[in-house]
Formats: sequence, C-alpha cells, structure tokens
Amino acid sequence: MQKKESTAAAGQLPKREKRSYCIGALGQGMIYAVMSSYISDFYLNVMHLSAIFVLLLMLLARVWDAVNDPLMGVVMDRANPKRGKMRTYIYLVPWPVILLTLALFFAPNYYVDAGISQNALMFYAAVTYVAWGMIYTVGDIPFWSLPNAMVADPQARGKLISLGRTTNGVGSAVPMVLFMAIGPLLKSVFGFAEGVRLEQTRYIIIALVVSVLGGLLYFQTALGVRERIALPKAAKQRQPGEPSALSLIFHNKPLLLVVAMGVLSAGRYMLQAAAIHVARYSIGIEGKDVQSSISTVSLIFQVSLAVGMFGAMLLLPVLMDHFRYKQLLIGSCLLGGAAGLAIFLIGYNNIYVLIPLLILCSIPAGVLNNLSYAMVADTLDYMEWSTGYRKTGLGQACQSFVNKLDNALATSAVVLVYIVQKLDVNSMMTANTNVSALSMPASTRGGFFAMVSLVPAISLLLCIIPMFFYDLEGKKKDQITKDLAERRAATAAPQLP
Repeated sequence: MQKKESTAAAGQLPKREKRSYCIGALGQGMIYAVMSSYISDFYLNVMHLSAIFVLLLMLLARVWDAVNDPLMGVVMDRANPKRGKMRTYIYLVPWPVILLTLALFFAPNYYVDAGISQNALMFYAAVTYVAWGMIYTVGDIPFWSLPNAMVADPQARGKLISLGRTTNGVGSAVPMVLFMAIGPLLKSVFGFAEGVRLEQTRYIIIALVVSVLGGLLYFQTALGVRERIALPKAAKQRQPGEPSALSLIFHNKPLLLVVAMGVLSAGRYMLQAAAIHVARYSIGIEGKDVQSSISTVSLIFQVSLAVGMFGAMLLLPVLMDHFRYKQLLIGSCLLGGAAGLAIFLIGYNNIYVLIPLLILCSIPAGVLNNLSYAMVADTLDYMEWSTGYRKTGLGQACQSFVNKLDNALATSAVVLVYIVQKLDVNSMMTANTNVSALSMPASTRGGFFAMVSLVPAISLLLCIIPMFFYDLEGKKKDQITKDLAERRAATAAPQLP
C-alpha cells in the first residue's frame, strides 16, 4: 500500500482519480460558462437593466474579488479541515452554487403582473451576482489547487491540469448548445413569439439544466480524489519571522509574469462573451428570421471556438512533451493575433468566410486556459524552493482573480459598446418583437464586430510581452523539481509547506 501511494504521488495517478477530477471540471465548466457567456445579455436584453449599472456592477464586483479571492486563498492555506485542505470545500460549495445560478437567471419582472421598478431589479441583480461570485470562489480556488496535492511531479501535474481544463472547456459548451437549441424550439413547438418572453423562458431552462447537472458532476470530485501530497498542519496565525503572503507573492517574479500575461490576454474571452451580442446587433443572415439568424450566428461562433480551443487543448498533452510552455504560448498567440486582424479586415458581411479564421483565433484560448494553471503550479514550486514556504491557495487565488477579471473586462467592453452606440434596447426587444442585425446602422454593426476581431488580436499580441521575461523552464525548472524532491524525502513527514 505504501509503495502504491508513493508511486501515485510521484506521478502515476489512478485512472479513476483522473476521471473523477475531469468530471468535476466538466460540471464546473458548465456552471461558469452560463454566467460568463450570457449574464451581460440577460441583464441588458432580458431584464433591461441600465448599461451604466451593468458596467459598474461588473467592475465593482471585481474590486471586491481583489479582496475576496486572496482572502479565500489565505483561509485555505491556514485551515486544516478533516476532509482535506481542498476537498472539504468541494463537498459544500456545489449546493449553494446550484441555487444561486438559478437565482442569477431568474427575471422577477417576468413572473408578476405589476411592473417592478428598475431600482428593485438592480438591487436583485447586484445581490445575486456578488453572492454567486463569492460562493463560486470558495470552491474554485480549492478545485484548481487539488492537483498540487494529488501529484508532485510537475509534468504529471501539468497534464492533469491540462486534462481538467480541457473537460472544463467541454462543459462550457453545454449552455451554448442549449442556448442555440431552446430558442427555435420555444418558437416553433411552443408558439412563443420573438422577444423578451422567449428569452426569459430560454434562460431559466438553461440555468435549471446547467446548474443541477453541473453541480452534481462538480460534487462527485470530492468523493473520487485523494490529497496524497499531504500539506502540513498550518498555524492559524502568521508566525514570527514568517514573511507575509503578499511579500511572497510580490517577490515571486514568475508568478507576477503569469498574472500579467493573464490580464493582458483578457481579449481572448471576447469571442465567447460578445458572440451573442454580435449575433443580435452586428452579423445577420439574409433570408432567416431573427431567432434563426441569432441561433445560426451563435452556432458558428461557438463551433469555431470549440474546434480551435478544444483542438488545442486535446493536442497540448502531446505538445507539452516536445515544447516548453513559453514556446507554446508565444506561438499560439502570434497565430491568433494575426487571425484576429484578418477577421477585422474582411468584415462582417459574410460570416461563413470567417469560419477558418475564427478557429485560428480561438486556438490561444485553449493554450492559455490550460498552461496558465500549470505555470502557476510551477511558480508555487519556485516559491517553495526559494523561500521554504508554499502558499498554494493564495497562488491559485491570483489565477482565479485574473480569470474573473478577464471575463469582467470582456463583458465591460461589450457594455461600453452599448453605451457608446446609445442603443435603446427597450425599443428593439419588446415582449413579442425583436430587431434584425441587418437593420442596424453600419457604425453599430462595426462597433460590435470589432469586439470579436480587433480587440482579441491586440490583446493576444500584447500578452506575449511578459513571456519574454519568463525563465522558469528547462534546466532551472528541472533543478527546482529535483531539489524539492530531495528536501521532502529528507524530512520526517514529506509534505508541501
């Protein structure tokens, strides 16, 4: 038994644990995607909230995340629950996340006869959005920290994270498929007319399916994995002479470079976050009704994103055996940036011509979404090697915050286009009517189209810059791995600090 555990810790994880972790990632991806991809559309075009309010809500919530995410990281590092430093939270979090996801896409003005004031709707949106983000964080940071406690070998850990991120991406496609299928179904089978009523019904169905199914899949990870790289019992308070958590973070140059890369690459989320808005107000298809046109354009974007992103994710485990993380990142971002510029130059008049370029522009999303997590784990090895301390929760909190910040920046860019274009959404989408993208002014169509072409291109090219200074690879990385293994073997209880 001892030998089996040692072998697993070294890198040969049982298949059932890999499978359990990936299934949980699949469920988590479903839940996160319905929020990140559609919440801005729901607020603006279904609840008809003020664009200024939505913009402020997204930005202020991220200010709170700047406190909330590191706080959760510190709690995870300091606490020593009986069920595990990380698994404990995955036992608890899925249930409130299910309820809050349903609440997030519940439109109160749909279920009452009398109208509800804008102030009441804004209060409801703010409370549910912030609460969802806080509870999601409680599970997200421990979940993506789990590989640190499951396997010590950086290569095996990186491949486990890559597999998890791939299945997480597959899960993110589920609400998109539901969105495209349910709209036409409600119209053709159940007789819904175009407009807000159809959209409200569609969103509550999607939220119900995704939250329940995703939450159950998410929960089973807590039952199926082990924390075999046992973390030591941490003191509840910082001990004399121990550096502060912030000091450890700000003196970890590789981690700061990964964070900088993550922030600068926020534009990659535009292909997902802005797709539904582009389908409504930029790209229309001649000869189709509004609902069919929106569904078709959304389908093209999501299939292109899936092919590019998931194709890259599936190839990464093989590519990681032959190329360094840095090489893969720079190469994919150059390719995606060039594709984005080409999309912008071709324009929005023929969506079918853009499909190959949309696929190429989506490749960096798969590479970045996978490798950034693996690189954060490597920077935590560097922290432990150089200081003797390892703040796993806080390190993953940085990555969690960057992901949420990137999504918020993408969503805020969408909202800014609404503000700049001065769109009167109330007149464009009433209870039983909807406008066609083909009837929108060229300036409006061009403004929305830039979000899925020019913005991602610039972002992908900018995020390459920090990678030129990243040196945690090759011989240096191998030496760190070797030194850490020797240190742990020399202690009475070989555990990660």
